[in-house]
Amino acid sequence: DYSAYFCAWNANKRSVAIDLRTKQGRELLLGLVPKFDVFVENYGPGVIERLNIDYASLRELHPGLIYARIKGFGTTGPYADFRCMDMVAQAAAGAFSITGEADGPPMMPGPTTGDSGTGVQTAMAILAAYIQKERTGLGQEIEISMQEAMIYYVRTRAFIGSAWGTRATGRNGNVGGLPPVNIYACKPFGPNDYIYLMPVTQGHWDELCAAMDRGDLLIDPRFETNQGRAQNGAALYEEISNWTAERTKYEAMETIAGAGVPCSACLDTGELHHDKHLTSRGFIHEMDLPVHGTVPMLGFAPRMSQSSVDMTQPPRLGQHTDELLAAELDLSEDMLSKLRDDGVIGDPARFS
Repeated sequence: DYSAYFCAWNANKRSVAIDLRTKQGRELLLGLVPKFDVFVENYGPGVIERLNIDYASLRELHPGLIYARIKGFGTTGPYADFRCMDMVAQAAAGAFSITGEADGPPMMPGPTTGDSGTGVQTAMAILAAYIQKERTGLGQEIEISMQEAMIYYVRTRAFIGSAWGTRATGRNGNVGGLPPVNIYACKPFGPNDYIYLMPVTQGHWDELCAAMDRGDLLIDPRFETNQGRAQNGAALYEEISNWTAERTKYEAMETIAGAGVPCSACLDTGELHHDKHLTSRGFIHEMDLPVHGTVPMLGFAPRMSQSSVDMTQPPRLGQHTDELLAAELDLSEDMLSKLRDDGVIGDPARFS
């Protein structure tokens, strides 16, 4: 119950373990509903209905409740009863089809945007619903389809396909534009010793050449125009590769980005935890976690001047069961002990 995956996604939370399949467990949940503004569920198809804790049931207890449902394919349509996970949603949204080589098979993307991207859009909807509640006093039901949430992230490529009557394909792996946009190898030529360059304007091209001290490229007739650079992409790639091969990816980034050209060293997931920029911004948090020991944890992107939130360690599953139920439902230790003995709630004592 304390895997690396669990820890990565559950910092700054409290955890309560209740068996909702039991009558007493359901009653505990119903007792908590009026005390909170938001209820979020992402069970598989039909589970909420079997547990009898759907929006209609909870709204009777709390008309102001914001009830958010995350489903793989929504609650209507031919696929509504199909189960879904992160990568399934990405496949159904077209993300696989635009990843990898243009003439190759669909490829699984690296980021887990199926889960996290859907969560971000759910949070946005909840905040909008909360503002509406502040005005009207009424809550509402929110439904998010993971497939539709992922389509949001491929909308640019999808629009290109629909507008021109074609289908978008993979970008040949590393290309996100016309040459010299690409990744380039850097010393010492390890698996992630690359820099990604994205000079997309004439100004960027001028700045890139200046950063590399290659003014001769600016007057080379092969590279004077966007069309010329596209037609002579292989030759241009070789010229830039010769320069990057003499530098580490960080040296190349500091020189080229410092000149105003959009670019970045290609960091691997291990390097993220020790990156000097992220560390200087306080994004990396060293935490002493049960089971795992001292672990660098990645922080939160939003920075808020009036309501900053410190990062706290992820809980063990059910760690706050007694604490929360006692505070919110005024349950005594004897009552909690009886519920625990009956298998209705989890046992937080094993985490002390």
